[in-house]
Amino acid sequence: MSNARLMQGNEACAEGALAAGVRFFGGYPITPSTEIAEHLAKSLPGVGGSFVQMEDEIAGIAVVLGASLAGKKVLTATSGPGFSLKQELIGYAAIAEIPVVIANVQRMGPSTGQPTSPAQGDVMQARWGTHGDHPVIALSPWTVRESFDVAVKAVNYAERFRTPVIILLDEVVGHMREKVVLPSPEEIEIYPRRKPHGTREQGVRPYTPDNDLVPNPANFGEGHRIHVTGLVHDETGFPSGSPKITQESLRRLHQKIDIAEEEIIHYDEFFLDDAEFVVIAYGGTARTAYAGVEAARERGIKAGMIRLMTIWPFADKVVKQVAAKVKGILVPEMNYGQLVLEIERAAGGQTPVVSLPKYNTEVFTPQEICEAIMNMAQGKEVSK
Repeated sequence: MSNARLMQGNEACAEGALAAGVRFFGGYPITPSTEIAEHLAKSLPGVGGSFVQMEDEIAGIAVVLGASLAGKKVLTATSGPGFSLKQELIGYAAIAEIPVVIANVQRMGPSTGQPTSPAQGDVMQARWGTHGDHPVIALSPWTVRESFDVAVKAVNYAERFRTPVIILLDEVVGHMREKVVLPSPEEIEIYPRRKPHGTREQGVRPYTPDNDLVPNPANFGEGHRIHVTGLVHDETGFPSGSPKITQESLRRLHQKIDIAEEEIIHYDEFFLDDAEFVVIAYGGTARTAYAGVEAARERGIKAGMIRLMTIWPFADKVVKQVAAKVKGILVPEMNYGQLVLEIERAAGGQTPVVSLPKYNTEVFTPQEICEAIMNMAQGKEVSK
């Protein structure tokens, strides 16, 4: 255990980004994400990378998109209000297919809210924060070590699918410290930046998709002529007003993620073999939920749990399958009730889905979740 380290979730996230090849960070300090920026400000110069603190949150994501277009693997980090300010350029990255990772350490809102208090209120904003239609990948770790692993996955997915990827940390995991053993570099799978298969003179267009529906535009400065725009564009990269091209372009943006869902969707199952009631949780809340499920089982309730790492795309099949087998699903969240709506939709009326929201700046206790499970098992109303 000589390589064991005491690390904070935010630090582990930064270390994971470095391990995945991130060499450029641009951002603006904001609680409770600032440790990510601080860690990278110290570490990036030592590996040939660059750190830039910009004048505001919008510039913080704009500069990383520029660095990504120039060939760098990039990360920006923020919280609450900063995540809101970045939304327009997240949409720009989606339509222009620019690889970018946004770490959002969630805090209580809306607006300035409670800056240092834990929350999970950005779940729906992660999916629907920008205008228009586009897919997104969002991952939520529940341990410090997994914050490292999720950062690696996020960078790989951004490069693999040329899309924005959001790390949905929360203040609980971001500021928690745990003993972790990080993998050695040779144990980490790294996805390289995609390269074009030829030149324009050879008839290769920058946004011509491969079989996986992902294009391979060249990096700026590597001898290719590239046009990048936030307008709907054809395979040349230049804007098009064609209804047909508009439909085909937006459909492809979605389908490149849809066809890879089995690769992207990650989750854990606990005590499901005989479960009659299931808790579905994510992030810091999942830690407490696990203890609450154990406590319920000690009291004779056949409780189980699904812990979602991937929030978007949503694990419809997983929820649908478990809903067909159990008498009820409990969804604890540090918000007014957000992901519960997706779980209810995926369950399709096969079993009751009960929301257990908490939004008073305090984290759940195992007792609260255990009590809610027992009330559900006894047919009582779950207090909210």
